Amino acid sequence: MQIKANGISFNYQVDGREGAPWLIFSNSLMTNLAMWDESIKRAHFAGISMGGMTALFLAQRHADRFDRIIACDCGPASTPVSAGQWKERIDLAAAKGMEALADITVGRWFPPEFVVTKAPVLDKVRGMIRTTPFKGFAGCAQALSDYDLRPGLPGITRPTLCIVGTKDATLTGMEMINANVPGARIVKLEGAGHLSNLEQPQAFTQAISDFLKAA
Repeated sequence: MQIKANGISFNYQVDGREGAPWLIFSNSLMTNLAMWDESIKRAHFAGISMGGMTALFLAQRHADRFDRIIACDCGPASTPVSAGQWKERIDLAAAKGMEALADITVGRWFPPEFVVTKAPVLDKVRGMIRTTPFKGFAGCAQALSDYDLRPGLPGITRPTLCIVGTKDATLTGMEMINANVPGARIVKLEGAGHLSNLEQPQAFTQAISDFLKAA
């Protein structure tokens, strides 16, 4: 199915900039919002993984610019363990290039039973990873290594939908987000991993469509 709506994507301008990674990230979002000013006064915002964190961040800081928030397969905060994991990935890519992360990342994002199907989308994801500029990856990874959205969750006033695959590592975090955002609802996609939109596109899109129709 398709959702009939006009859409626009965000550009994370984080590569090569000096300063605290999360501050650079937040400033990048403000630059994107400024570009909307002339033509887009309010919008729905949907994001997956880092995009889900972006959705929650914007809902906390700029609620007046958004109607409905959709946060998918993301966590509410970094941890020392996750920070260490991101450093390992940055170091690996720095030493061997983004190619070294392709199969590792696919194995992390998708359950083994989906990977063995050799679905065409998996090669597209590998290609996306291989062609991601290292500086852009490193900047986003550093931002994901040190953030905490938990204090602002109870203050989110926009209608919020959480979508998560039941085999994604963010499941517990998404349940925590859902429990702390007033009036939020959660849709769990059984058996899906981190990129639940690619594993179960029909169910994922249906969940968003139903949520937006209720606006």
